[in-house]
Amino acid sequence: MELMINGTKRQIDSAPDTPLLWVIREELGLTGTKYGCGAAQCGACTVLADGRPLRSCIMPVSAVLNQAITTIEVIEEDPVGKRVVDAWVKLQVPQCGYCQSGQVLTATALLKQNAKPSEAEVASSMLNLCRCGTYNAIADAMQQLAKG
Repeated sequence: MELMINGTKRQIDSAPDTPLLWVIREELGLTGTKYGCGAAQCGACTVLADGRPLRSCIMPVSAVLNQAITTIEVIEEDPVGKRVVDAWVKLQVPQCGYCQSGQVLTATALLKQNAKPSEAEVASSMLNLCRCGTYNAIADAMQQLAKG
């Protein structure tokens, strides 16, 4: 099978029903995407599939073979992704940082879809869980990004 990941076609040997997360981490060695809950609830495993957030822990790799997959490793190559990372750093959003790759990818997808989201739109889109409780810092960074 062939997977388009981070702009490069990669041959993979995993079974078609292998969750995308494990192909990314174990077969391709891209460890920025994290395992959190394994039930698509927390969002630590979020990647972008054709620009949309996708919970990779439950998605079989065969379901995304025709989609462009983006992981945290290349998000700063995207101008919006770079702005998100810069805001996260400037406002010191992360505490432990475990969930932040999923948070950054989700934020990037939202801002690419809607450059000036309202507080309500941010709240309804940024649903990834954070054990450290960085929700206020995430909201602040998103509002700053929405203002330009």
